[in-house]
Amino acid sequence: MSFIENFIKKESSAGLLLIAVTVLALILQNSPLSQWYSGFLHTPVEIRFGALQIAKPLLLWVNDGLMAIFFFLVGLEVKREVMEGHLSSVRQATLPGIAALGGMVVPALVYIAFNKGESFAMNGWAIPTATDIAFALGILSLLGNRVPVSLKIFLMALAIIDDLGAIIIIAIFYTSDLSMLSIGIASTALVVLFVMNRMGVAKKAAYILVGTVLWVSVLKSGVHATLAGVALAFFIPLKSRSADGKEFSMSKEMEHDLHYWVAFMILPLFAFVNAGVDLRGISLDEMFGPVPLGIMLGLFIGKQVGVFGFSWLAIKLKLATLPDSATWRQLYGVSVLTGIGFTMSLFVDSLAFSDSEVYKYADKLAILLGSFLSGVVGYLILKGSGKKESAEVRK
Repeated sequence: MSFIENFIKKESSAGLLLIAVTVLALILQNSPLSQWYSGFLHTPVEIRFGALQIAKPLLLWVNDGLMAIFFFLVGLEVKREVMEGHLSSVRQATLPGIAALGGMVVPALVYIAFNKGESFAMNGWAIPTATDIAFALGILSLLGNRVPVSLKIFLMALAIIDDLGAIIIIAIFYTSDLSMLSIGIASTALVVLFVMNRMGVAKKAAYILVGTVLWVSVLKSGVHATLAGVALAFFIPLKSRSADGKEFSMSKEMEHDLHYWVAFMILPLFAFVNAGVDLRGISLDEMFGPVPLGIMLGLFIGKQVGVFGFSWLAIKLKLATLPDSATWRQLYGVSVLTGIGFTMSLFVDSLAFSDSEVYKYADKLAILLGSFLSGVVGYLILKGSGKKESAEVRK
């Protein structure tokens, strides 16, 4: 099995698991067990080393700590794809790159159209710009060989570029007051990582140790801690040489080792602690408020219009070509699936509104509904497309 096929298989299985834990979280939050669920989220966890103390509820350890590992994996994937994968040439990266741009710009504009003039609400403009690769590939896995591999690769590349966009957005727009001391320590850690990379250090433990220092300093700096994971990934060598002279890829080994943990523990745990929306306290009036509508329509309408519209334009202008063996209908179905924002949208939501209950969970429910609609409609469109549609459809 090739690396890309293995990746897709694991992400697809993880998507189905995410659905299960999301349903479980919703049941627990809306049942007599809601107090237990809430108590679990707010379990205090503290680590102290001399004067250094990190004390957070379990919810934030997941969002700031475990999600840093997820973004570390994203960074490794981005680096591999850019260096030697499906984003390594202009020709390969053009269509998913242009599609990803449309999938970020149009949903943001949809949200802004509903919330322009409301300063606090405008913090959420980036929520509908995300795509959850695990969920989207999970839906594609249900369709078997109805969808050509080229479209699965297109979706994976698009989602990776989407994640890179999310990283840039978080770095620029979701940082708080900065601690210059912590930033200084983080900068020193980055210099050390650079030197280690250039000197050919081939010990994973060394990179993990410096990476831990980097994470703690970024956490204390006011910049979101998950960015430390991405920064560390960019310094992990793609090619290394062990003490006995054997060449290996530390980056690929770490990526392979982390995939199972991220796919089957970290993301499901993140979904479990963030998807527990209290449906009992949400009215229809609240769901039709500008923020929930902006999120829902941004994901369900903005994503498909942006991804498909920009893709169509790129292909018609001959900047890119339609993926091999794919039809316009199938490309549109996959474009609809990109509206499954779920975990990434929930993550950006937690940054945008800092777990504020101003919207009484209507914002999170809007993410779930927009993602659900995108998943169902995208699945139905792709299921209705035959394995061998007329070549005329592609013209």
